[in-house]
Amino acid sequence: MSGPLSDTLKHLIAKARIVSFADWSAEYSAEAIAIFQAADDDRQYLSDEEYSRLATLSPALPPGGVAIATALRDSADEIVAEARGNVLAAFPGITDPGGGLYPPQRAEACWRDFWQFLRCVTYGVATQQSSFTSAEGLHYMQLLYQELQVPLDAMVMGIEQLKVASLNRFPQSDPALLEPYFEHLRAALDRFRQPHSAV
Repeated sequence: MSGPLSDTLKHLIAKARIVSFADWSAEYSAEAIAIFQAADDDRQYLSDEEYSRLATLSPALPPGGVAIATALRDSADEIVAEARGNVLAAFPGITDPGGGLYPPQRAEACWRDFWQFLRCVTYGVATQQSSFTSAEGLHYMQLLYQELQVPLDAMVMGIEQLKVASLNRFPQSDPALLEPYFEHLRAALDRFRQPHSAV
């Protein structure tokens, strides 16, 4: 993934938006959804100020979910580092010449994807919307991963390890507050390995 991006890659990257807020209107106002949409457009976690605004707009926003999503955001770099370390241990040589994450730019792009996966999960956790993904966006991500020959085994394991690292930070919490969101995303990426899959 060195050098300028091709037009095909630019198109796929622009379309690979894996979060969808289309089904949230039954529980959240258009103004509240717009806050999430703006954060997703900027590929950013929600700030404390945005969560405070959402609490005003949507009194039903689960405070427990927001607390966990905020803690995940604040620990994102540590969680990603832990998941990355476990993936590298499970796939020795993957970043070496000839490996699926070589040269280093490929590896860095995948670690950034881990960070973005965790970001998307926090949207679902905060609102308790476990089906937070876009089928269309996932389709384009699948095409993007195929184009770039991303090692899917490592990426699927990465989401599993993001879950493990996240759960490690909430040992007293009900795993159901976290697991469904990671599992939803992991299952979606797992289907990338199936030819002509519908995600």
